[in-house]
Amino acid sequence: MDFLTGGILCIGLLLVAMAIGMQIGLAFLLGGFLVSGLLLGFGSSVTLLGQAAYFSIASPTWAAIPLFILMGAFASNGGLARRAYNGVHAFARGLPGSLMVATCLSCGVFGAVSGSSIATTAIFGKMALPEMARLKYDKALSVGCIASAGTFASMIPPSMMMIIYALFTQQSIGKLFAAGIIPGFMTAIVYAVLIIVMVKRNPALAPETEPETTDANHVVMSRSREALQMWPVFLIAFIVLGGLYAGLFTPTEAAAAGALVTLAYGVLTRTFRSVGDVTAAMQESANVTAMLFLINVGALFYSRVLAVTRLPTELTMMLANWDVEPIFILIGIMAIMFFLGMIMVPIGIYALTLPIIMPLLVKLGYDPIWFGVIALKLTEIGAITPPVGLNVFAIKGVIPKAMNVSLEQIYKGCMPFLLCDLVVLVLLIVFPQIALWLPNLLMD
Repeated sequence: MDFLTGGILCIGLLLVAMAIGMQIGLAFLLGGFLVSGLLLGFGSSVTLLGQAAYFSIASPTWAAIPLFILMGAFASNGGLARRAYNGVHAFARGLPGSLMVATCLSCGVFGAVSGSSIATTAIFGKMALPEMARLKYDKALSVGCIASAGTFASMIPPSMMMIIYALFTQQSIGKLFAAGIIPGFMTAIVYAVLIIVMVKRNPALAPETEPETTDANHVVMSRSREALQMWPVFLIAFIVLGGLYAGLFTPTEAAAAGALVTLAYGVLTRTFRSVGDVTAAMQESANVTAMLFLINVGALFYSRVLAVTRLPTELTMMLANWDVEPIFILIGIMAIMFFLGMIMVPIGIYALTLPIIMPLLVKLGYDPIWFGVIALKLTEIGAITPPVGLNVFAIKGVIPKAMNVSLEQIYKGCMPFLLCDLVVLVLLIVFPQIALWLPNLLMD
C-alpha cells in the first residue's frame, strides 16, 4: 500500500468508526494505529503512539487545560453563574423578553470564568428555564436561546477550544484569547437585539413579567444591588486575563491563579461548606480532563499518522495550485468545517482539518489568529446544528420531563440564533480587524 492510499484509508476508517458509534478518541486511535501499522509496521506504530501520548502533551501549556476546567468547576459549583444571571437581569428587566436577554448576556459574562459551553448550557438550563416556563415564555425559543447562548464559552476566554487550537497550530494562546473577546460579546449583543425585535413583533413569545414598583429611587437601588453581585466574576476574569496580558502569568499560571481565586471565593462565601464540596468539583474536573485528554492524544496521534502519509501536504499543494481567488478556497474550507461540525466534536474537526488547511491558509496570506476565531465560530454553529449538536443534547438533558420538549423543537428554537451566528461569521470574514484589533493592541 502506498502512503497516499493509506491517508485516504485513515480518513475512511475514522468516519466508519464514528458512524458505528465509537467514542471519538478511540476512533482516532484505532484508525491511526491500523493505518500506521500497515505502512510502518507494528513496532514503529507503537513508538509513534507512545510519542503522541507523552511527548505531544508533555509541554507545560497542556497543564492549562485541566486547570481551566477546574476553575470552571469551582465557578459552576460556587454560585458564580447565579450571580452573573441576577446581575445582568437587573439591567435587562423591563426589556421585551428580559429573561432571554439576561440569559444571553449572562452566558457571555459567565464564559469569562467557565470555558465550557456544555457546562454553561446545562447550568443556565437548570437556572433560567424554570423561570421562563413559569412566565409562559415560548418553550422552543427559550430552550433554543439557552443552548445557543451556552456556546459563548467557546469563544469568550478562557476557552478550552482556543487552547487546543493554539496547541495544534503553535499559535499564541494570549492572542487567541484576546481575539475572541469582541466577537464573543458581539454575538451576545446580536442575540439580545434579535430577542427584543422578535418579542416586540410577537409578544406571545415572552409575556410581560411582573411589574416593578414605580418608586424610581427604590428601583435604582434594587437594580444596583443586584448588578453589584457580578463583582466576583469580573474580579476573577481580571486576575486571569489581566495577569496574562500584563506578562505576570503564563497561560498555565493564569489558569492556576484563576482556579485558586475561584476556590477561595467559594470557601469565603461558604458556598463550599465542606471538603466534600471541593473534592466533588475536583472529581468532576478529573473526569472531564480524562475524557478530553483521551480525545486529544487520539487526535494528535491521528494527525501525526496523516502527516506520515503526506496526504495533507499533497492536498495543500493541489489546492494552492488551483487557479481561483483565495476567498473561494477559504469558503470551501469553511463549508467542509461547517459540514463536519454537524457530525463531529470540535477536537476531531481540528485534528482532521488543521494539518491540511493551516499551511495552505498561511501561504494564501490569511492570519492564523483570525482563522482561529473563524474556526471557533464554526464550532459554535456546529454545537446547535443537527444531528450532533452537543449543546442541544446538553439542554435536553436538563429540561424537566413535564415541559415535554422534543429535540426537533430545540433545533427549531435554535434556528433564529443560528442565523445570527452566520451574520457574525460574515462580518468576521469581511472585517478581520473585529478579531485582530484587540490582540494586536495588547500583544504587539
